Amino acid sequence: MAGGPISVADLNGAAVLDGSPSRVRVSLTNSGVEVEGRLLPAVRLRPATGPGLKLNGREYPGILDVLKNGDSLSVVNELPLEEYLVGVLKAEVSDTWPLEMLKAQAVVARTYAAYHRQLNAAKPFHLLASTAHQQYVGRVPSSSRVWLAVKETEGEVLHWEGQLFPAFFHTESGGYTEDPRRVFVATNMPALKPVRDEFSGGSPYTHWNLDLPLRELTELLQKGGVSVGSLVRLEVLERGPSLRVIRLAVHGTRGSAVLRGVDFRKIIGNDSLKSTLFAVAVDKKYARFAGRGYGHGVGFSQWSAKAMAEKGYRYRHILEF
Repeated sequence: MAGGPISVADLNGAAVLDGSPSRVRVSLTNSGVEVEGRLLPAVRLRPATGPGLKLNGREYPGILDVLKNGDSLSVVNELPLEEYLVGVLKAEVSDTWPLEMLKAQAVVARTYAAYHRQLNAAKPFHLLASTAHQQYVGRVPSSSRVWLAVKETEGEVLHWEGQLFPAFFHTESGGYTEDPRRVFVATNMPALKPVRDEFSGGSPYTHWNLDLPLRELTELLQKGGVSVGSLVRLEVLERGPSLRVIRLAVHGTRGSAVLRGVDFRKIIGNDSLKSTLFAVAVDKKYARFAGRGYGHGVGFSQWSAKAMAEKGYRYRHILEF
């Protein structure tokens, strides 16, 4: 950690080090963390003066807690929700996009964060700074337009049947969104109706192709726990209303297995197989995928929201759609 002077304390606020160093090294131990020879369950770092702390070259506002998480360290950035949202928007979309799109994204991201803050209230952290939840870049320059988008929607969230819900979003719908209950295995998914997305089509991910060597695909399946021998055929068994693959059969030289489409995509890699809205053909050397869209297809499509904003739609109309 750098960016000093840094105040170093335990989670109860008791000082761990005398003075305020400009750099702090935190190491993993069997029972927790070590700082300058002191063994602790966790350590809390905050800037004694100045705007923030640096970790791996990136600056973060607020407090950084470092704690043992299994066989590794977790760094938890604690800060106000609205300031967190600025870091989310900067990571998720371009701040050069239309302001009404950025405002719509702010409301969606705020709802998603508020839901998970409520869901994970008893845990050391509420959200992961990754595509597992929402991406997050830390401190954002005051010149970025995402600050305005967050400020102009401050406190606004979406409700489903009067309650916060996981307001999912994705990069590109491919022309049709999907019912979350068909994508996510959970009993509390809201019954959001899929919609035909006529605003899709202006992104780099509207159409895509992936030619995957059968040997590589076989290895990926094996690493994912699917052992059917050398891959011979892929068979789509079920599609959802948006034509996304719900279930498919993997046929190999040593048997067959049935997978959920989202699990198959995860095994291949979500950035390689960009969505489950695909057709596939297998020849002697390759599995050839032709698909549309990017992401799980549930809820808010970022590129479609951009297109709507460019056509003059206001952020509330974008969210309603």
